[in-house]
Amino acid sequence: MAVRTDPADVLDRVGRHWGWVLAFGIVTVLVGILVLAWPGRTLIVVAVLFGIQLIVMGIFRFASAFGSDLTAGTRTLYALLGVFSLIVGLYALRHVLITVLALALLLGIFWIISGSVELFNALSNRDMDGRGWAIASGILGILAGIVVLVYPAPSLLVLALVLSIWLIVFGIMAIVNAFRIRRLRAA
Repeated sequence: MAVRTDPADVLDRVGRHWGWVLAFGIVTVLVGILVLAWPGRTLIVVAVLFGIQLIVMGIFRFASAFGSDLTAGTRTLYALLGVFSLIVGLYALRHVLITVLALALLLGIFWIISGSVELFNALSNRDMDGRGWAIASGILGILAGIVVLVYPAPSLLVLALVLSIWLIVFGIMAIVNAFRIRRLRAA
């Protein structure tokens, strides 16, 4: 059966599921409100989820080392990576505040490196489109990374607050779009 791709057919198919878009928007707004109400707890949840993800990845890496058709060297590396991931994940769960600070430091280092690369690329490529914006973005990334490294805890709280506002706005936009989709389908 061929799928029709004319706009009316696509709108009809999407319009039948406008409720899912509405539900997504409502959940997104609620998560944004929760993050806004408890930014510190949100950071703790992120750290715990990070630890859990490392533990799960460690278990899968370790299991795949023995359940796959791999060379002995690759099998050993997967097993070591699995054990290391498991240990780091357990440590992250045991020392959640250290995990939050470590994530802040990694974010700061990433922003400095990313900003430096972008700045270097813009400065070395004189014919680049949007060169001024790339230079500004690189400098902003470097400065943001430095701020996060100097003030990790307050920086993360500000980032959590910005995230909460973004989630609320994004959720409201999804809710508005859900009603637009429903209205367009009815027309």
